[in-house]
Amino acid sequence: MSGDRGMTRRGFVLSLLSGSVLALSGASFLRKYTEGGMRAPAFIARAGDYEGEIASLIIAGLRELGINEKEIAGRKVLLKPNLVEPRRDCAHINTHPLVVRGALEAFLHMGADQVAVAEGAGHSRDSMLVLEESGLATVLQSDGIPFVDLNYDPVYTTENLGNRTKSKTFVLPRLLQRFDILVSMPKLKTHHWTGVTLSMKNLFGLMPGEFYGWPKNVLHHQGISRSILDINATVRPHLAIVDGIVGMEGDGPIMGQPRHVGVLVMGRNFPAVDATCARIMGIDPTRIEHLAGASGWLGPIAEKHIIQRGETIAAVQTPFRLIERIPAQRDIHL
Repeated sequence: MSGDRGMTRRGFVLSLLSGSVLALSGASFLRKYTEGGMRAPAFIARAGDYEGEIASLIIAGLRELGINEKEIAGRKVLLKPNLVEPRRDCAHINTHPLVVRGALEAFLHMGADQVAVAEGAGHSRDSMLVLEESGLATVLQSDGIPFVDLNYDPVYTTENLGNRTKSKTFVLPRLLQRFDILVSMPKLKTHHWTGVTLSMKNLFGLMPGEFYGWPKNVLHHQGISRSILDINATVRPHLAIVDGIVGMEGDGPIMGQPRHVGVLVMGRNFPAVDATCARIMGIDPTRIEHLAGASGWLGPIAEKHIIQRGETIAAVQTPFRLIERIPAQRDIHL
């Protein structure tokens, strides 16, 4: 073809290529918008304080999520709370021991063969000290429940199934191979580096400090949000129970202030649970890097794709104070 007769051969080929690129980008946009057809329920329960019937609320939540005794009976359940700092006087830092006890009672009531608690504290090299200062040690001792310090547990190596970081493999506690159900039990908190820290970020505590440092420095250097995605894609946890009775706002996960919300949030799909928690906090989940990265891959984060059980978000929404000078908290309000 000549230039005066319309499009040249080269121009024709380039137009085809650009059309293909537009089609691909359109498909990518459509998938992101629809989140690949992903749908997941999230359950919100009101819980005014830590002295209520938390076990009953958790059992009700499990049933709302379609989890019954048949699924739990005879299984080994591992609870992973968020134990960050040995601060007995700051109940808004660590997962409250009475929420952990409620989960213990709920799973045992539903026929679990064994329930254990494990954590690899990120800031303190002595998880047992954090356990004692949090008040959880007293609960576990009185109930005869074992605790495992994941920072020093025997390990195994497995392939990184997320491939968002440069890590080809992960070193994980061998304890994970001995349990059937892994439950993330985070605190409802803001975070200095990731905006929020909820059920997905809580899995950082699975990574042994002996290999990843304190506070998991290797993962920080790889990129915290990318590491969160890789860990969740590799471990594939089963259930989240978020302690949102008293959370933390401001410069979390340690230096913030307590914020009473009065909720427990539960679900099988962690992105859906964390997106729901973010909205309760008055935060836009699409502006949280690891939640946006999980969208349409590990789960849905769009409100229209999350099947709400229990209370509505609007009924319990409690906007958290954010600090604009912290980049991860800037412009993330709903």
